[in-house]
Amino acid sequence: MNETDLSPAVRPARVVVGVTGSASSAAALRRAVYEARRTGSVLVPVLAWEPPGGETVYRMAPEPRLAAIWAHKAAERLEAAVAASGGIPDDVLAELIVVRAPAAYALNSLADQANDLLVLGAGRRNRLARFLHGHVRRCAAATAAAPVLLVAPPTTPRKVRRELRNLTPEDFLRPPDGPGGRRGRG
Repeated sequence: MNETDLSPAVRPARVVVGVTGSASSAAALRRAVYEARRTGSVLVPVLAWEPPGGETVYRMAPEPRLAAIWAHKAAERLEAAVAASGGIPDDVLAELIVVRAPAAYALNSLADQANDLLVLGAGRRNRLARFLHGHVRRCAAATAAAPVLLVAPPTTPRKVRRELRNLTPEDFLRPPDGPGGRRGRG
């Protein structure tokens, strides 16, 4: 028996990215593609899901057919999110993973070595939104074995945000005006 038989299996470094379909996770996925290409690592986009109400509620009345439907919908959401963010270039080796587990646990389980990189969307910038919606990001970053890269969400110009706040449901019923496609008000 030689020394190579005793050594643990060496796997290539991975760039693991959490994907939810949000603008923040799309920015994280684009950055993860860049990092995987730059380092020659395997890109691993991950969508973690749990049954509605959580595993505890599901165990009280398990329904395997529903679980299969939820898993299929999660796979569709992952593929749609990857496509919406621009797709994965041909020169990047990727492994799309849909996993039924709490998101922070799944991400840290996949990015479990020091040469891996965990990429997460940093989410909204205001304090209340971070507190209410940042549980997965905080938990994953706090318990990660691999380095964590938080990617800021894309910014929307103030003028556009103001216009979006002023939209009414009726604005979506009108056809776009002119060649620019802007919807007319009033």
